[in-house]
Amino acid sequence: MSETDRIARASRDKAPRGKLARCAFCFALCVSFAASGCQKTYYTVMEQVGVEKREILSSRVKHAKESQREAQKDFRDALEKFQAVTGQHGGELEDRYESLRSAYERSQAQAHEVSERIDAVEDVADALLDEWKGELARYEDASLRERSAERLRQTRGDVQRLLRAMHRAEQSLNPVLHKLQDRVLYLKHNLNAAALAGLDTKVPELERDVAHLVNEMQASIAEADRFMAQEQVN
Repeated sequence: MSETDRIARASRDKAPRGKLARCAFCFALCVSFAASGCQKTYYTVMEQVGVEKREILSSRVKHAKESQREAQKDFRDALEKFQAVTGQHGGELEDRYESLRSAYERSQAQAHEVSERIDAVEDVADALLDEWKGELARYEDASLRERSAERLRQTRGDVQRLLRAMHRAEQSLNPVLHKLQDRVLYLKHNLNAAALAGLDTKVPELERDVAHLVNEMQASIAEADRFMAQEQVN
């Protein structure tokens, strides 16, 4: 469920009947602010309908994980299509090239989505941690303040580990994309058997890069799972 869908549900479930119009207005504002990139106002409106930053963070981590799973599939598919072009099977050469080009374009779009998802996670995590730190001064009870501060330190460490894993995975995308782009461009203007001679020597290099990408994605997904499990415990 998207964040805006969650707002709509919160509006229905949390608001008295006489306030539904106001919540619907908040929902419309929230969609507008999210689209315009005004995240601070977006989080404020979300909280007004009962959706806290921590909940948004969990949702965005989940979506980032799903996006990385899709990226794994798309890049593996692109590798297979390149292998088919350099091989002597799999249909007509033109058809195999078109399949490779389409696979590359899907991979490119998915890589962009992965980056956007990671940026969204980082944005809400920063907002949550900054708010948490600022609220520590409001405690009257020193023991409760210290317990909250310790939990904040633990959460900050969890977030940093998660983002490091996500950014490592993100950094593995561009090298593969650049190599796929080079091969697609080359084949676009050299789509004949003679031009393909020796191109199969490039397959192992691309295989290694895709394997590295998949490993980094798996590590990031595992860290996301660990983070979400920890959040459920707390």
